[in-house]
Amino acid sequence: MAHPQNLSCVLYGPGKVRFEQRPLPVIADAHHVLVRIAYVGVCGTDVRFWTHGGMIRTVSEDEPLVMGHEASGVVHAVGPSVTRVRPGDRVVVEPGFPCHKCKLCLGGRYNLCPHMKFAADPPQDGTLSCLYRVAEQYVFKIPSLLTLQEAVLVEPLSVAVHGARLSPLEPGRSILVQGSGTVGLLTAATALAFGAGPIFISDINQAKLDFAKTFIECWTFVPDAALTPGENAARFKKRTGQRDGVDIVFECTGSEPAIQTGLHALAAGGTFVQIGIGKSEQVLPLTLMCEKEVNFQSSFRYGPGDFDLAIRLLEAQKFSVKSFISSVFPFHKAAEAWEETRQGRGVKNLIQVTGD
Repeated sequence: MAHPQNLSCVLYGPGKVRFEQRPLPVIADAHHVLVRIAYVGVCGTDVRFWTHGGMIRTVSEDEPLVMGHEASGVVHAVGPSVTRVRPGDRVVVEPGFPCHKCKLCLGGRYNLCPHMKFAADPPQDGTLSCLYRVAEQYVFKIPSLLTLQEAVLVEPLSVAVHGARLSPLEPGRSILVQGSGTVGLLTAATALAFGAGPIFISDINQAKLDFAKTFIECWTFVPDAALTPGENAARFKKRTGQRDGVDIVFECTGSEPAIQTGLHALAAGGTFVQIGIGKSEQVLPLTLMCEKEVNFQSSFRYGPGDFDLAIRLLEAQKFSVKSFISSVFPFHKAAEAWEETRQGRGVKNLIQVTGD
């Protein structure tokens, strides 16, 4: 008699995707939870794996990878010691699994754990499977007003929340967000929820900026590619009336020109939070940063309390992420969802793995 299998979306290298029946995950620990995955969101990391096979770590025919890390679903089964959730609960999955033993974990900075295992980061398989096993501390119940589609946005929102919490956000702080992708828009919304403002969003894509203005109250700016970062910052200050610069810059693109422009647009004594990840070597205007005494803060993924706060922001209806969902692709068309995102179409494209 054939044993039931776990249908999974597996990448074998750039442009090489297969759907395979893999062994069903089992509850091997008293604190394990099995989640029936409903939806998985597509992000830039997925696209880089799809087009280039990865970044620092790559996938290949010899070392394939189950994709996906922005996931929502329904609890299928739980271990005997699980108390946070029960079968039938609708949940989101926090996809990073630290050791909880090293100095950084014990100091409350588990996102920096050197032993971190992250979903869909080789060799750790991701969430694009019908069933996914995870420890109970990495599943979070979602409120009834949030759909399973909308819940996928909790993961990128947690990235925004983490960056926001690393800054001195308070009412009246002027904010520039570099980049109007998913994380950039959610960072701007989080800053507004903290009472900051005015909020400015900069991007080279006018269509994304047009969407931003339908999402939250903000002002937008399109840099001129023919100008230097300093000249674009000067244009920004003149057009927005921020003559002395903005109090906080959240850089969500990882693009060197955007980083440089943001540093020029920052006020003296201001805070610059680098959220976006670009190429590993970047040129920064160090003299300018010293003259301004810039508080430069890097941000990586999310840490303790970030998923909880992200869910509370949505539950309190500080903003809605419903309009972010641009398309929903069936499981067997996952590659089309990656391609849609690669082409820059849509805000957040989803893959439906199983029914709600």
